[in-house]
This record gives sequence, structure tokens and C-alpha cells, in this order.
Amino acid sequence: MLYAIIAEDVKNSLEKRLAARPAHLERLNILLDQGRLILAGPHPTIDSEDPGEAGFSGSLVVAEFEDIEAAQTWANDDPYMHAGAYEKVTVKPFKKVFP
Repeated sequence: MLYAIIAEDVKNSLEKRLAARPAHLERLNILLDQGRLILAGPHPTIDSEDPGEAGFSGSLVVAEFEDIEAAQTWANDDPYMHAGAYEKVTVKPFKKVFP
């Protein structure tokens, strides 16, 4: 089943994100290689593709996991969590309708 992993950043998370980004992307690439990643990306803090120093307010990952517990375990082990960039992470079942 698909799950949406919705993360909210702490204030001024950019430095923490940049430090953990390579490990974060490595985990996402594993899901991609396994054919389980539907989409992933950050939420810019401002209305811009490149928010620069304004940074990001959170992230969204939609991916396939065996069950919600597996999705939550994966989310809890994210390098951004370990780096303190995320304040809160919510995992919800997701039903893809389009496209």
C-alpha cells in the first residue's frame, strides 16, 4: 500500500537539512531503485522553486510500504529526523487516484 509521509521542519532547519541531505537522498534512491517511490520533495518556505536562505518548511514522500508500521519505522529513521531538521512527521495511508 502507498503511504504519505508528511514532515514539518523546525524553524531555521536549512543548515541541518544541508548536513543530512546526502544520506536523506541515498535512502530515497533506494526506494526509487526498488520501484516503491511515487514522489518526494520539500515544501519551500516561500513561494519559490529555489527559496535560498529562506529554506524549507517540511517534506512530502509518497511511497509503497508493507504496512503503516513499516512506513512509520522508515520515516522515523530518516537522516533529517536524526539531524533535528524535522519537528513532526505524520504517516498516513494514501490512495493514488490520478494520474
